[in-house]
Amino acid sequence: MIDLVEVSKTYKGGVQALRRTDLTIEAGQVTVLLGPSGAGKSTLLRCINLLVQPTTGTVRAAGLPALDSRRALRRHRRRTGMVFQHHHLVPRYTALRNVLLGRVGYHSFWHGLLPAGRADERIALEALDQVGLLDNALTRVDNLSGGMQQRVGIARALAQQPQLILADEPVASLDPATAGRVMALLRRVCHNNGITLVASLHQVDLALEHADRIVGLAHGEIVHDSPASDVTDDAIRLIYEGVTEEPNGESDGDAVTSTVTGHLAAGVR
Repeated sequence: MIDLVEVSKTYKGGVQALRRTDLTIEAGQVTVLLGPSGAGKSTLLRCINLLVQPTTGTVRAAGLPALDSRRALRRHRRRTGMVFQHHHLVPRYTALRNVLLGRVGYHSFWHGLLPAGRADERIALEALDQVGLLDNALTRVDNLSGGMQQRVGIARALAQQPQLILADEPVASLDPATAGRVMALLRRVCHNNGITLVASLHQVDLALEHADRIVGLAHGEIVHDSPASDVTDDAIRLIYEGVTEEPNGESDGDAVTSTVTGHLAAGVR
């Protein structure tokens, strides 16, 4: 579905966020980019739809010509929804109006200045229904909880009617219980709509529970790639190698390994 060929990214100041990387995203899979902060997860994720322009390499999308043409890039982004850590909603807008922003890519600039048509409203309301917020369609999003706001963000992505959703740390700012429910919802709606999902996460337990495939990153490069069911303690140590020791004497890597051991023992994926 998506091929990244020798993609790298170096930011101003010479900071290399992503080393030369080859990656293929298969249609229909839930792929989690797993790793600690600064591993390059978000950079890699945003290179997929060119929100971050790679320094080197090529991104190829099935069924589209080279993405260096404006028309091809617009088509690629239109069929790629985004879910962000901090939601990126307009606080004073209702949930429905925020979700309707997912339809902007289907219309010209001038059409976007007009009120939404009935067809777009129907699509937006169906998206809100899928995330369990139909009754809150006319509620301003600044009156919703964090978990509900993220569900509005998921509905906005669904309203694009995408083939692919990129979720950049979608539950990092939520409490553990809400994070689990939101990840389960995200996986379910993608499965029900035949949408491929790529999410960046740092929570090992959520990655193991919801991913089909784990791509582990460390220091800007892929160090692990396997089905979630094949992830071992050694793989987690490799992904989280070099993390600093916590004040209580336990390293992040030790804590993560303890978590994955418990989940594997319990038979989670």
